[in-house]
Amino acid sequence: MTIINKTSLFFVCLTILLCSSCTYTPWHREQSELFLNKGISYIGAGQYNSALKELLESEKYYSGNPKVHYYLGISYHGKGMKDKAIEEFKEAISLDENYSEAHNFLGTLYLDSGLWDQAIEEFEEALSNHLYDTPAMALYNMAWAYYSKKDYNKAIAKYQEALNADPRTTLRPQIEKNMGLIYFDQDNPLEAIRHFKKSVELDPSLVDAQFLLGQCYFRTEDNKNAKKAFQTVVRLSPDSSFGRLAKNYLQSLK
Repeated sequence: MTIINKTSLFFVCLTILLCSSCTYTPWHREQSELFLNKGISYIGAGQYNSALKELLESEKYYSGNPKVHYYLGISYHGKGMKDKAIEEFKEAISLDENYSEAHNFLGTLYLDSGLWDQAIEEFEEALSNHLYDTPAMALYNMAWAYYSKKDYNKAIAKYQEALNADPRTTLRPQIEKNMGLIYFDQDNPLEAIRHFKKSVELDPSLVDAQFLLGQCYFRTEDNKNAKKAFQTVVRLSPDSSFGRLAKNYLQSLK
């Protein structure tokens, strides 16, 4: 290699190094953080387009922050752009493999697409980080993936793990409802009733749980309680699909 070529190569490398170092200065990180926080505020308000504008600015100042890509993923998801959301969650994970929230959110997108095994893999990755603040969420999602695969025993086990991980979780009404649904699907109405009753005790506004409770009572010929459950459904949501079906049941119970 000639002296000139060596000199040229030195300056090319130096330029790249200087550009890279500029990107990661404290000032650039600070600017990125300001735009990031604005973006998160817009997400909280459901203004995903405004959030994207702020987050893309944040990325310009510091693209190596996994949080920026995580919230970009949430924003794209909010706009219905699933493929872009998946791309950003994967980028966040590539920057921080222990980013449990990104693994969990990516898992839910696979769940929505019917990719049960890929979803389960992401939830397991989320749970592998022992510092994950909300393991009950990933366990809840994993249970639904197993339910979708009709692996009912594993689904029940994961719901129970979620309750054990966080006995006071706000997900408990949904967990009780979904456990009831598993027993309902297995033609075990008595066990299903136990879980549906617990679900509506915790959250009386769960119309679907109220309706399923009514169906279980109807199956077991407990017409009095079936009527009561269906009346509750009609009162809560008369014009919904559950409300219309409940009215049909009530007609048959006259």
